[in-house]
Amino acid sequence: MAPAAAASEATDKRKKDMRKLRPEKSIRKGQAKGKTKSSKNKELKSGDDEKGAVRPAASALTKVEKGDIQYATASQQLSFFVNQYQSANEVQLSALEIELLKDTSFIELCRDPMRQNMSKLDEQVKNAFGSSWQEVLCRGNLVQGQIVPGSPALLVISSSAIRSLELLRDLRSLTKECHAAKLFSKHMKIEEQVAVLKNRVNIASGTPSRIKKLIDMEVLGLSRLAVIVIDMHTDVKGYSVFTLKQISEDFWDLYKCYFHERLLEAKVRILLNGPIPLERRKMKKTASKDSS
Repeated sequence: MAPAAAASEATDKRKKDMRKLRPEKSIRKGQAKGKTKSSKNKELKSGDDEKGAVRPAASALTKVEKGDIQYATASQQLSFFVNQYQSANEVQLSALEIELLKDTSFIELCRDPMRQNMSKLDEQVKNAFGSSWQEVLCRGNLVQGQIVPGSPALLVISSSAIRSLELLRDLRSLTKECHAAKLFSKHMKIEEQVAVLKNRVNIASGTPSRIKKLIDMEVLGLSRLAVIVIDMHTDVKGYSVFTLKQISEDFWDLYKCYFHERLLEAKVRILLNGPIPLERRKMKKTASKDSS
């Protein structure tokens, strides 16, 4: 056989071999692309398998599989909070400094299997304030000498204006008589917020930078502040108050200036609203940085 013919035959053989391999790969790609957005959304909502048995929705599975703690104890919240503080501020707290922070300063999310609505933020807040929740959070009258204008009892901190509004919707059962203050910069003039804070405010929700600015201006008071809710929700890119760089810097600046001492003096408690990621994620991230 001529060399040219032999080479041509070898080339044809390689092409045939490649064609044998392609269908399986292309089928996999086709199957992946064949999932439309609507079918994906349907899976997330229903969470039903082929046999009809109900399983947790994909979002719930993700939390469990990744090791998130959905109902963290007070000590777990404290440990997470201290680790986030040290990481963000690039400091190592001494044993004495850590001892000053008590787990009693953190509120555990209440889990009651008999009450489906305990997952809602308003129910968690009621539980945190105990029997006084209605008087402290719902009354709208400004009592001279007792209620300081612009001083909320509950402050909700989140990473964005949209998220702040979502959390306020969860609290609307508590804000019918006394409207909540929206403390973020998007579509909100600071003059409008100053005007709102001249009245009685029981609940306020906003972003760290605007909250700090209003405290600096001495229009947002802290004399009644009893509970700070820190939203643990992650956005579509997986960022939260603690992991989105600018928001995280703003939050810790706010915390160190106005909340840390109050926490040590047991004047305020913190509620981490949402699942808490296990620290092993952070350790992996640190290890990858060290190896790079």
